[in-house]
Amino acid sequence: METVILAVVIAVVVLGVLGGLVVGSRRKKSLPPPPPTAPDITAPPAEPHVGDEAETPRDEPRRTIEEVDLPDGGPTGTAVEEPPVLEVPELEIPEPTEGRLVRLRARLSRSQNALGKGLLTLLSREHLDEDTWEEIEDTLLTADVGVQPTQELVERLRERVRVLGTRTPEELRSLLREELLKLVGTEVDRTVKTEPAERKPGIVMVVGVNGTGKTTTTGKLARVLVADGRTVVLGAADTFRAAAADQLQTWGERVGAHTVRGPEAGDPASVAFDAVKEGKEMGVDVVLIDTAGRLHTKTGLMDELGKVKRVVEKHAPLDEVLLVLDATTGQNGLVQARVFAEVVNITGIVLTKLDGTAKGGIVIAVQRELGVPVKLIGLGEGADDLAPFEPEAFVDALIGD
Repeated sequence: METVILAVVIAVVVLGVLGGLVVGSRRKKSLPPPPPTAPDITAPPAEPHVGDEAETPRDEPRRTIEEVDLPDGGPTGTAVEEPPVLEVPELEIPEPTEGRLVRLRARLSRSQNALGKGLLTLLSREHLDEDTWEEIEDTLLTADVGVQPTQELVERLRERVRVLGTRTPEELRSLLREELLKLVGTEVDRTVKTEPAERKPGIVMVVGVNGTGKTTTTGKLARVLVADGRTVVLGAADTFRAAAADQLQTWGERVGAHTVRGPEAGDPASVAFDAVKEGKEMGVDVVLIDTAGRLHTKTGLMDELGKVKRVVEKHAPLDEVLLVLDATTGQNGLVQARVFAEVVNITGIVLTKLDGTAKGGIVIAVQRELGVPVKLIGLGEGADDLAPFEPEAFVDALIGD
């Protein structure tokens, strides 16, 4: 009996051991992990790699070109930044020069009453005694006519009044007009020489002391020439004043004139030379050279001005050398004019600021002093207030209507 029980126990133990071995072997053989599930968020397409083009294409909805909305720059489109557009200054059309002085006559006559109307008042007196003639002389001298021209005018007036006898206001005005025209000069050629017969371009150099409005006058002269149908190159040879080249270039851009300039404090003769050279290459009609303002008492600066002239004349002779004088300086301007004329051979005079406190007699005095004519006069700050000098219109403005 005991033997049977022992056998049963052994059999149970053996079966339990065999069952444990089977279960353990099955646990060691684990199943492969399940495939990963796709994420809920769709990732953006990755950059293509080598061999990607061989993949089987996926079916995706495609749109035709007609269905594609191109960006229009609206709130939903991508703004495309356009390159900045350079603004080209609009060219101005200068006023015609013909009759410009006549149009400005009223402005001139308002500032010249002391001369013209003062003389008419004195000549209209019933008795012209010595005291009256002395007053007439003083009036002429005060108006900057100059000593020699004043003496000549008084002598002629004395003679004609003596012959005329009784004088009406109309006769006196006519008499005074004739005598003033003789002093101013009606037979003189006042044309600004810009059209040499055998070559191009005409070369004009503008000189003067500091503060006379020389650069502005050069710019206004460019407008005068453009108004007359000429093409112009500007030479900014005033390299000592920082703003001079910029100022001249602005004047040129307004009327389409090219400006040649150099480095600040550079050699002005070099700039003048290059301006004429470029003017030749471009085939323009006129080259205007603006020089640095200088005191007539500075010998070194005056010598330098002579150098500019000599360098320019390596291309061709100068056709005009215009001296710019401030009319308000009166007789002091004559001293300046004298020195400039010795250095660069002045051929014409530009009187600026003649509409202000200037005395009209300076026109007569400066012509007599230099022996060259006044060719242009400035009558204001406007761009077209530089006018060719017309003796008849000028004298009419002096004596009034």
